[in-house]
Amino acid sequence: MTGNIDAPTLTYQWFTFPTDPSHADGWAHHGVAMTSDGQVVTFAAGGDEVVIFDVDGNPVDHWPTGLTEGHGISVSHDADGDHIWIADPGSKMVADTPGHYQGFTPGDHGRVAEFDLTGRLVLEIGVPDHPAYTDGRFAPTSVIVDSVADGGTGNIWVGDGYGASLVHEYAPDGTYRQTLDHDFNCPHGVTIDRRRDEPELYIADRGNERLQVFGLDGRFQRICGEGLLRGPSAFAFADDKMIIAELRARVAVLDLDDQLVGYIGADDEAPARPGWPNAISADGLTVRPPLQPGRFNSPHGVAVTADGRIVVAEWLIGGRVNRLTRDTDYSAQ
Repeated sequence: MTGNIDAPTLTYQWFTFPTDPSHADGWAHHGVAMTSDGQVVTFAAGGDEVVIFDVDGNPVDHWPTGLTEGHGISVSHDADGDHIWIADPGSKMVADTPGHYQGFTPGDHGRVAEFDLTGRLVLEIGVPDHPAYTDGRFAPTSVIVDSVADGGTGNIWVGDGYGASLVHEYAPDGTYRQTLDHDFNCPHGVTIDRRRDEPELYIADRGNERLQVFGLDGRFQRICGEGLLRGPSAFAFADDKMIIAELRARVAVLDLDDQLVGYIGADDEAPARPGWPNAISADGLTVRPPLQPGRFNSPHGVAVTADGRIVVAEWLIGGRVNRLTRDTDYSAQ
């Protein structure tokens, strides 16, 4: 049976960011990830800071990155510990005056950067050696590493969702290796699925509202999720379930066969609201919208704690990071 996974059976908790005036009007557009020891890694709504919480939502660390936006965030597990990877498309919405936002793009291209847990920059990946970037812009939205500690090669996959709509593979030292020979429309999220004997690369083909699946050798496997998803943006896993942040106001849960289990926190009216993901005030200003408890507004990033709690980062002024706790498995009611 598929359908909505009832909000009343879930406990929602909103994380609170460190106090900073820039958080009041910063337009959050970030991801979220988990470290090996259970800490939550995300990005401040305003400024350039990584913010790290404990699993109960208490801020434990924050440090500057020099990036424009922490759009896509993942954590790789390496011999010398965890590393934080950030895909920065190189642009964000900023307030020029209160209630008036415009795009800010400080450079020609976005960046992909690797940091250790103290904020030290370890590696930065350059623009791929691909003809799409002779005149086009590299604006990566997601990054995932085939972690050596997980039995992988250390190779790096990057989704250029806001630039050329391509997916690229790099060697562990950042050397460009290949580009997937397939059509995407905003490949916004990438992840490596290790639920089966052979790991696979899942790509959130957001503009086409579907998922595309490849082997880690880059060979196309299948398309799934068509007719089930609206704005798939990021992935996480809870046991044998795949959790998908859908930008248009809900979270989807798929099973091992790529079939729908159900939706969490759906707000079907939110994406139709004037000014979504924000709101328009009576005097015409763009403002943070009213948010409904137990309903999502604009899920953009997702992670899952070791004990199966889902953490969702949302796209809106000020941001919102939510932790969901459920007593049973994620099944539709």
